[in-house]
Amino acid sequence: MSLFLLSFFLVYGSMHGYALLKARSALAFGLGTTLALLLLVGILLCAPILTYSLSRHGHEEAARGVAYVGYLWMGFLFFFTCLNLSVDLLRLPLWAMGRVGIAANAAGGLAGRSAFLCVTGLAIALSGYAILEASRIEVVRVRIVTDRLPASVPSLRIAQISDLHLGLIHRSGKAREVAAVVAREHPDIFVSTGDLVDGELDGVEELAEILRGVPAPRGKFAVLGNHEYYAGIDRAIAFTRMSGFTVLRDESVTIDDAVRIAGVDDPAGARFGRTAGTEEIAILGNRPDRRFTVLLKHRPQLDPATGGKFDLQLSGHTHHGQIFPFRLLTRLAFPLLGGDHPVPGGGILHVSRGTGTWGPPMRFLAPPEVTVVDIERSTPADPK
Repeated sequence: MSLFLLSFFLVYGSMHGYALLKARSALAFGLGTTLALLLLVGILLCAPILTYSLSRHGHEEAARGVAYVGYLWMGFLFFFTCLNLSVDLLRLPLWAMGRVGIAANAAGGLAGRSAFLCVTGLAIALSGYAILEASRIEVVRVRIVTDRLPASVPSLRIAQISDLHLGLIHRSGKAREVAAVVAREHPDIFVSTGDLVDGELDGVEELAEILRGVPAPRGKFAVLGNHEYYAGIDRAIAFTRMSGFTVLRDESVTIDDAVRIAGVDDPAGARFGRTAGTEEIAILGNRPDRRFTVLLKHRPQLDPATGGKFDLQLSGHTHHGQIFPFRLLTRLAFPLLGGDHPVPGGGILHVSRGTGTWGPPMRFLAPPEVTVVDIERSTPADPK
């Protein structure tokens, strides 16, 4: 964790320094203003640590206020940095074309006050849109026609949420919205593929009650993500069970002798002292005939050894990058981002874009989703 914090503050601090230099260059303010802004950006830089400290000492409302301000600033700064870097890249060829004449004037104009104010205004506008996008949950539908359901169960509907991050920022309003979306779809099975909670777990009984009220006649199942471990694994599991979910930790269950649900723990557990659990291939075993197998796994990673042993894997974790163009970096670590991906050996991997947000309550070109999977038994007239 210390390496993560070091890397975070190195990158985040550099963004603050870059923004301050751009502002000072464009607006030409003096030493006094520079020192005042240094103090301000120092406070904003430390907002995540201040949020954590306040919440740990029971100052929940103060922590929530600092979190909102700090994370909204983080989102704006991301847009501001990306836009200014784009402008700087545009200036390079102009500068290379010559230091006098039209090219030089254009390059100088892109570094001036007007250009700076335009970029700042655009960053504010994008931040506003990103807040709006994050508040609009989409229902993403997946249809699977299969011969692996028995005649007694001709169809099955699964609703998936992932990366909801209930806690300090996402509270009862978000939980009610998600519960309403899922309930309208009348799922047979309701699943959570990790990161249901975030770092703050005080006063969450009401949130659990809201999720527990979502009807799912064939059961509710959940697996753990990395943030369950960050929040405190025992409290996170207790909350998940309080919300009505059966937590699958490297195990599987069979429902109505028609569908098998398998769930694996997130590998983050190893950093928190959890010994290695049952291997994924052992959990899945041989895929039984006439029994559709669903694998719940927080991270969208495929184990080559399990190809052909499940019909559908449901994952999340990536948030689809959450705020573009961060997706380009996310793809380096997780090439299989949002959407459906064929699995070698048979089956489908669906990666949810996530239902909530982490950090800035913003999304840009990565709207939140509730996934609805309709599994239908094939007939001789249906293509398989």
